Formats: sequence, structure tokens, C-alpha cells
Amino acid sequence: MVLYKYTELENNNAPLSESLLGKLQRDILTGEFKPGKKLTEQELCSRYMVSRTPVREALKQLETDGLVENILNRGAFVVGMSDQDYEDMFELRKIYEIQAVKWAIERISEEEMEKLEETFEFMEFYTLRNDIDKMLTINTGFHQVIYEASHNRQLKKLLSSYQNFVKYKNAESVYDDDYLQSVLEEHRAIFKAFVDKDVKAGAQAMERHMNKTKERRCGNV
Repeated sequence: MVLYKYTELENNNAPLSESLLGKLQRDILTGEFKPGKKLTEQELCSRYMVSRTPVREALKQLETDGLVENILNRGAFVVGMSDQDYEDMFELRKIYEIQAVKWAIERISEEEMEKLEETFEFMEFYTLRNDIDKMLTINTGFHQVIYEASHNRQLKKLLSSYQNFVKYKNAESVYDDDYLQSVLEEHRAIFKAFVDKDVKAGAQAMERHMNKTKERRCGNV
């Protein structure tokens, strides 16, 4: 068994408001800010060393995401994500991931296919090195290539949002010794479907992968 704790690399090139939003999402989804906590502009400005403008922008987006509720004359309060919220999100993500892979197999460009192949080769490399942190990063990238190749902006935006939320679910996890190999084989089946241009096989492989992902992340729900 391997204990893994998710850590996030800072993106120093991200716009200030985007960087702050990511930090607030992380602190809400990891439980640093508990449901019911009031978020004041002054506190957030001081905590993250930013001005009021990016704080206001971030709070608006968090309300849109459903992570914060703005109550008239009272202020912004943390809502967070319940276990049921996560379980529902995984089910919705599975539906959209399957659709994304179907469209991507049909629409993928030569350049995108080369990028997908390169990403999968990196997955093989980091599996051999037993590097969980790098493997999880490359895993995210593999799905992002599929989102791009689906050539549907709304789907890409939605799935990227789900992907961002889900990464904090059980951020500190214990993985079986065969975890990396299992994940690699799930992605190998998806990649093979692209090589074979087999939409049905791609949908089936993605559904299996999403079911396994849910077991690994929400097994205690």
C-alpha cells in the first residue's frame, strides 16, 4: 500500500484572479474552510495578500460553482461539497467523459493524435518509475487532450471544471501497490480505441475507467 497526499504546484504565470480562485477552491474542497464559514473580503485580502477586486471576482465565480452562497445583507458563506455532491458529480462526469471520447475519436486531428500518443508514452514512463505524483499530472493531461480533440468548447469547459473539483476528493489517499499499473492499463484501452478509430471500444474503455476512478476516489461514500 502507498500513502499519497495530493499537492498542487503554484502557477506563477496565472492571472491574479485565476490564481486566487484556485487557492479558494482548494481551501474549500480540502476542508480548510468548513461549510458555513463566512468569507469576508478583508479576511481573504489579508490571507492571500491580494486586493479586493480579485477577491470579489473569485467569490462571484465560487457562487456560480455552487461552493459559496451569497446571502443578502449577511455576506458570502461556504457551502462546499458533500459526499452526495461528489457521487453525483462522478456520475455526470462519466456521462460527459464518454461523450467526449466518442467525439474525440471521430474528430481528432493528426497533431492531437500525436499529442495523445506522447502523453500516453509519458504515462508508461512514469508508471515504470513508480512516480505517482507525475503519473496523476500526466493522467490529467491525457484527459485534457481528449477534451481538446472533442472540438466542443462547452464540453471541454465542463469536464475541466469537474476534473478540478474531483482532484481534491480524498486528497490524502492510500493506493494499492498495483494502482499505477491498473490506471495505465485503463488508459491503454482508451488509447488503443483511438489508434483503431473504434468509437464503441473507446466509450466502453472510458466507462470502465470512470467506474474504477469513482471506486478509488469515492469508495467510502
